[in-house]
Amino acid sequence: MKKILGIIGSPRKMGNCEIIIKEIARNISLPHELRLLRLSDFNIQPCRACYQCLFGEQRCVLDDDLEKVLSAIIDADALIVSVPTYFLGPNASIKRFLDRGIAFYASIEEYWNKPAVGIGIAGINGKEGYTLLGIESFLKLIGADIKRCTMIYGAMPGEIFYLQQNRDTAAKLAAALFSPTVDNQMPCCPICGGTTFRFLGDGRIRCMLCSNPGSLEMDEKRPVFKIEKDAHPLFLSLEDATAHREWLKSMKDRFLREKDKLKEIGLPYLKEGIWIRP
Repeated sequence: MKKILGIIGSPRKMGNCEIIIKEIARNISLPHELRLLRLSDFNIQPCRACYQCLFGEQRCVLDDDLEKVLSAIIDADALIVSVPTYFLGPNASIKRFLDRGIAFYASIEEYWNKPAVGIGIAGINGKEGYTLLGIESFLKLIGADIKRCTMIYGAMPGEIFYLQQNRDTAAKLAAALFSPTVDNQMPCCPICGGTTFRFLGDGRIRCMLCSNPGSLEMDEKRPVFKIEKDAHPLFLSLEDATAHREWLKSMKDRFLREKDKLKEIGLPYLKEGIWIRP
């Protein structure tokens, strides 16, 4: 029996994010057990940027619920993630979790490449902003094998199912979860499948999902994105991720070598400004 973890990025109980995960699970044909967690239920503190999780026991020094969420991801066979749109972007609960991502490295081999689907929800059609990109980034940065991600629309709890097409979307996501990755029919990044780009001028672009650079050309009025890996890919493969882990570890020695020079740069700014304290 498959263990499927539904990660809800909304604080609202029995809202659209919760019921869409349950609807997707209802459509999964394989025998499975649906487990659910709501990120806002867990105490996930902001990262302190101390990097201590890279060394020694490789555990975060913060005493919170991060390990509980990571353990649930590790224990799952597949993931379903749903996130609402807040002010043209995904709810901040997924970003707070990702900001602790360096602490994930200690167990990266255990959670790597789990099949996953993601769905974002916005109250007004077309007003999702960068929500979909945020969900794709969340899945990519926890090492998931993204099968499909999409958006649906509905403001009030349950409103998403006013439309049959949203139930159909749930069924498609369910079918995709344990299927071979479906080729994206939209113009997309040939490396990661991302569909969001930054245009840098002179035909130069950067994929906003894998952050690799490239160029844009037109082929019979259809955009063609030519993207190439740069010298420091992050999460395109387990090898990339572990190489990034070693790069981060190397920063300790580099900092010790250059700390006096760095201190000279920062010292003149030490007493500037008036701090507003809590």
